[in-house]
Amino acid sequence: MKVLHVELDQNRSYPIYIGSGLLNQPELLRQHIRSKQVLIVSNETIAPLYLPSLQAALGEYQVETVILPDGEQYKNLAHLEKIFDQLLAKKFSRNATLIALGGGVIGDMGGFAAACYQRGIVFIQIPTTLLAQVDSSVGGKTGVNHPLGKNMIGAFYQPQCVIADADVLDTLDDRQLAAGLAEVIKYGLIRDAEFLDWLEANMPRLLARDKAALAYAIERSCINKAEVVGEDEFESGVRATLNLGHTFGHAIETGSGYGHYLHGEAVAIGTCFAADLSQRLGWLNAANVERVIKIFQAANLPVTPPAEMSTEQYVDLMAVDKKNVDGKIRVILLEAIGKASLPVNVELAQLQDTLNNYSKANA
Repeated sequence: MKVLHVELDQNRSYPIYIGSGLLNQPELLRQHIRSKQVLIVSNETIAPLYLPSLQAALGEYQVETVILPDGEQYKNLAHLEKIFDQLLAKKFSRNATLIALGGGVIGDMGGFAAACYQRGIVFIQIPTTLLAQVDSSVGGKTGVNHPLGKNMIGAFYQPQCVIADADVLDTLDDRQLAAGLAEVIKYGLIRDAEFLDWLEANMPRLLARDKAALAYAIERSCINKAEVVGEDEFESGVRATLNLGHTFGHAIETGSGYGHYLHGEAVAIGTCFAADLSQRLGWLNAANVERVIKIFQAANLPVTPPAEMSTEQYVDLMAVDKKNVDGKIRVILLEAIGKASLPVNVELAQLQDTLNNYSKANA
């Protein structure tokens, strides 16, 4: 087992446990639980696989559950309310613990519920997808979607710990595995060029689920995420670079209907848009852009934008983004391979050129 730490101020630092068989080590959980009341939030796909063993490990606690439908389309206020219903019905106190057992949707919703219930209860992340293990479970971003914008309702709320058990990836389907690799690739593109070289050389091992390769990719990704979050918890500066491809990607997720594209798939396409725009600003050359596209293709991720979305629709949806200031669309771009920019104000004409020309070239 590897133990990394997210270093925050005011004694709010927390560990990330990475290894195999961690769900069979209940002491990892117990040391972070403050009272006998535990609510486990999971979904219909994950609960049958891992909930029984987790409940057994917490046999002496009052363990209640909320099982939600599986999918991004259910990450909304209506389903969030089901978590509050259970917390209130079972008379949970502010010393209670909420455990999110699932992928990014469950982690985001569980964390937001924990942040809001009695103004904050203990929250533990047990991510069960690669994307959640390398990205969404670390850093304290929580929330739900709205029909007009993804993740626009939420809060920063850090977990007590993250338990990333690599064994759960054995039950992950190939599409979800690839979606997680999009966020892994992101770290190489924005700040770790050496890691990107390693990913290009080892992508076949990752897709074949080589345990050693996956463990290294998870650890290296979490190190990158923890360093960024430790430096800029509330995204006032460098943390914004973690959103490479996300402004375009969120527009794709919202515009095509939540759940049609997995988050990592939309981010892969969005990062290709960002690379194209970076070239138009003179930061990347054509070979750099081709390299970005090829590594996503090697990971079995889409690079072709949805044909049904118009340039006007992209612009409208991208205007609803947390990075925007005073009505100006701001995106993260690449100054070089391995170096992301801080948010850049984009001229409408430049944005339209990228949306039009990249979409046509990759139709």
